[in-house]
Amino acid sequence: MRIVLAHAMAVEFRTGRNVLAALRLTVLVLAMGPLVFYLLCLYCVLDYFRSVRRFSSRSDSFAPPVSILKPVRGVDRDAYENFASFCRLEYPQYELIFAAADSADPAVTIIEKLQRDFPERAIRLLIARESFGENKKVNNLAAAAHAAKYELLVMADTDVRVNPQYLKEVAAPFADPRVGAVTAFYRCVGGGTFAADLDMLGMCADSVPDALVARKLEGNVQFAFGWTMATTKKVLAEIGGWEAMANHHSDDFELGNRIAKAGHRVELMRKPVWMVFPAERMTEFLRHEMRWAIGLRNVRPAGYWGMIFTHGLPWAVAAAIIAASAGWWALAASYVAGYLALRLTVAWTAGVWGLGDKRVASKLWLLPVRDVISAAVWVAGFFSDRIRWRGLEYRVKKGILVPVDADSALTKQ
Repeated sequence: MRIVLAHAMAVEFRTGRNVLAALRLTVLVLAMGPLVFYLLCLYCVLDYFRSVRRFSSRSDSFAPPVSILKPVRGVDRDAYENFASFCRLEYPQYELIFAAADSADPAVTIIEKLQRDFPERAIRLLIARESFGENKKVNNLAAAAHAAKYELLVMADTDVRVNPQYLKEVAAPFADPRVGAVTAFYRCVGGGTFAADLDMLGMCADSVPDALVARKLEGNVQFAFGWTMATTKKVLAEIGGWEAMANHHSDDFELGNRIAKAGHRVELMRKPVWMVFPAERMTEFLRHEMRWAIGLRNVRPAGYWGMIFTHGLPWAVAAAIIAASAGWWALAASYVAGYLALRLTVAWTAGVWGLGDKRVASKLWLLPVRDVISAAVWVAGFFSDRIRWRGLEYRVKKGILVPVDADSALTKQ
C-alpha cells in the first residue's frame, strides 16, 4: 500500500511540474506576440513613409472650391491662432463656417474677431440650434454641412493648426474619383506638463503604427481622425449625412468607416497637421484615455480584445519574471531588451522620421510610463461605459451616446 501511495504521489508531483512547465512555456510563447506586433508596426511605418517620400510630387492643378467646417464648443488653447491659420491658406477659393450651438459660447467672440481681422476671407458664424442627436459636435457639423456653398467639405477640430498648403494637400487625393474621404496624422504643439507629454506620445507610439497596420491588413483605411476629415456632399449624402451619426460617440470613426463600407477609398494626407495640446493635468489625461478606450471597445470590440497583444510591457515583465524564476537570466533580459528596443524604435520611426515631430525624441523615455497607464486603462475599459465629454456625462452603449440623466430616468421607469 505504501509503495502504491508513494508511486501515486510521485506521478502527481511530476504531473504538477509538467503543468507548471507548460504554463511557463505558454506565457513565454505568448509574450512573443507584442514583439511580433512591434516588428509588423515597424514594417508598416517604414513602408508607408517611404512611399510618401517616393511619390512626393503633388499636382496643384486640382483645386476645387472648399467649405471648411469648424464645430465649436468652448475655447481651446491658443484658439485664435488655431483659427487664424485657416484664414491664411494659399488656396484659390474657400469659405470658413464656424458652427456653435449657443450664441453665448465663448468661442463666438474669437470668431467675430477673426471676421474683423480677415475681411478678405469668407468667414461665417452659424448658430446651430437644431438637434439631430446627442453628439453636440455632430449637430454643429450637420448644420454647417447644410449651409456650405461648395461640394468639397473639410472638417477639422478646434485644437488643430495648419500650414498655408493645407487645403492643397487635402484636396489633391480627390482628383481620383475612387477617393471618398481624406484624413490625417498630426504633430504636436503646446503641452508643457507631464500629462501632456504622455498624451502627445500617443500619436507616434500608437495611433500612427496601429492605423498603418490596419491599413496594410485591411487593404484600405476604414476610419478617419477628427483633426482632419474631408469628403464631398455627394458621398456624405450617400451615407445618410451627419444626421445619421448624431447619436454616435466616435463620429470620426463612423464617418471613415461608413465611407469605406460604401466602396470608397479613404486616403491619408501626405503631411500631418499640428495639434495644439493644453497644459493637461493627469486627471484630464486619464479621462481622455478612458473615453478613447470605451469608444474603441464599442466600435471595434474584436479589435479591442486583440489589443492584449499590443501591450508589450506587461508581457515582457511577466516573461522576464518567469524566465528568471527558472534561472534563464539571459532569456529574461532578452524579453525586456526586446520590448524596449522595438517599442522605442517604432515610436522614433513614426514620430521623428515619419511625421517630422522633433519633440518626440526628447520624450521617448516616458514611453514605458505611458505603456503602464495604457495597459491599466485598457483593462478598465472593459468595466466601464461612462464618459465625460465637453462637460457632459454619457454612457456609451453599442457606440451610441446616452446622457446619464436620461439613462437614469429610463432605469427608474
